[in-house]
Amino acid sequence: METMETHAFDVLVLGSGGAGLRAAVEAASEGGVSVAIVGKSLLGKAHTVMAEGGAAASIGNVDAPDSWQTHFYDTMKSGHYINNYRTVEVFAKEAPARVLELEQWGAVFDRTPEGRIMQRAFGGHSFRRLAHIGDRTGMELLRTLQYKAISMDIKVFQEVTITRLLMDGSRVAGAMGYYRADGHFILLKAKAIVLATGGWGKVYKVTSNSWESTGDGAAMAYRIGADLKDMEMVQFHPTGMVWPPGVAGLLVTEGVRGEGGLLYNSEKERFMKRYDPERQELSTRDVVARSIFKEVQAGRGTPHGGAWLDISHKKADFIKQKLPGMYEQILTLGDIDITKQPFEVAPTCHYQMGGVQAHAETCATTVPGLFAAGEVACGLHGANRLGGNSLADILVFGRRAGIAARDYATSLKKAPEIDDTQVEAEVARILEPFNRPDGENPYAIHQELQEAMSTHAAIVRSEDDLKVGLNKILSLKERAKRMGIKGGRVYNPGWHAVFDVENMLLLSELIVRGALERKESRGGHWRSDYPDELPEMGKWNFVHQYSEDGDRITRVPVPEMPPELAEICARPVAPGREKVAGSSQVPPRKE
Repeated sequence: METMETHAFDVLVLGSGGAGLRAAVEAASEGGVSVAIVGKSLLGKAHTVMAEGGAAASIGNVDAPDSWQTHFYDTMKSGHYINNYRTVEVFAKEAPARVLELEQWGAVFDRTPEGRIMQRAFGGHSFRRLAHIGDRTGMELLRTLQYKAISMDIKVFQEVTITRLLMDGSRVAGAMGYYRADGHFILLKAKAIVLATGGWGKVYKVTSNSWESTGDGAAMAYRIGADLKDMEMVQFHPTGMVWPPGVAGLLVTEGVRGEGGLLYNSEKERFMKRYDPERQELSTRDVVARSIFKEVQAGRGTPHGGAWLDISHKKADFIKQKLPGMYEQILTLGDIDITKQPFEVAPTCHYQMGGVQAHAETCATTVPGLFAAGEVACGLHGANRLGGNSLADILVFGRRAGIAARDYATSLKKAPEIDDTQVEAEVARILEPFNRPDGENPYAIHQELQEAMSTHAAIVRSEDDLKVGLNKILSLKERAKRMGIKGGRVYNPGWHAVFDVENMLLLSELIVRGALERKESRGGHWRSDYPDELPEMGKWNFVHQYSEDGDRITRVPVPEMPPELAEICARPVAPGREKVAGSSQVPPRKE
């Protein structure tokens, strides 16, 4: 048998982004518990750095009437009420403490004149709520958590691909994979595992997601029996770069609109006044993305198929101070000075609202010993995520997953055991592509998958399109069984791509099957053949369960809110808004 590097830990965290680091820090915080983090990339390089605009928390430094109840109201409304209300309640109540905690650990936030954490406006939020560091908030969050983690007794494995979760009966017992650099195998035994592996935006051709976002954690969890939920709910961020082609899809932070950026069509009309007269550019992401799409379809798009985003009416010093990353990025990559001219934006695949079903308080999945936090988990965002909620999400539920995993691990009287047959079977599976040097090219299959998803299951969907897309995916899955690679195990990206493609094919199938089941339009899910949001459909989440015969979808009732929370959501305006004159956004939009 192959030489196997083997380790054992109480808590194993898969994913070295914000959620994974926060979980590891919490799991190790009381001592006596061995903790390890496994990252697909280098430490500090996770996709969290791409979250730029801020972390949403009702601290109330800029708009005093803000409260957890208002944040709860905004998040439930944005999610079109298929969120788990308890998950949202926990989140809204705890987000302020998690942001302040991050500051205590060394995060350097922008400041108000009084020296408090500055907060900016974002789409769908009733108050200025996003704590930020210019437009590099995710990078600062990751840096702070990284330094906190390396100051503790936490083992870090970098550039490791995990290919399978291992079991002891019905409970999780460890994970197996290999080092990306030289291909040698690693076996990680664990009493508890936290999944913090992020999303799967790379199933689409135009995406803001980085190369790591191939859905490894969700796919592996599904294969061992974890329930996945709301897979049809994919967020297309309204403002991805359009031109030049080499940066198509690259995220333009919502902070540009939060700081006063305006959207125009080719006729120089601020079209968001028609689609959402009250919130305009600060409407929710699903509304703005659909609005840009409709303008392009109506022939009012920009030369390269998008809309104009313009913040040049603001002073150059203001733009460079508030949006330094955007200024530098667009100038360097697009040769466009945003202090002087507008630039083209269009929707780009950005975030997965669906994922592994996770318990509101503990982040526990349906597999004992397995916990999930961050984008890989499902429950908080419903049908549409509010900007800024993702960074607060990873802080709140990263911490809770770390606590629950630690408690579970310490409650076990003995460590779970892994039989050799599981390991031997996985070694054979991992090496199998080398036996087919003339097999199917994984890059070609990935490209065809992206074309299929972008054509048949993207921002607008229909039954006919979805069925064509599903057939293409199923055909690609058959071809993927014959994927092969040339060369050896040292620095072989084609080998890595085999496992990424397998995971993306699986999750793409679930997205399409879920989209076929949800015969309505709701949030990020837009059906041209069912254009209305239907009250009856709003009573259900669609849950995916693995079986040997294929995916099994069941309707599960959306949890019913208790009266005190239902009363918050039933208000005609968000809590605290009755104290503020003007529109539902603070500050009011200025012409």
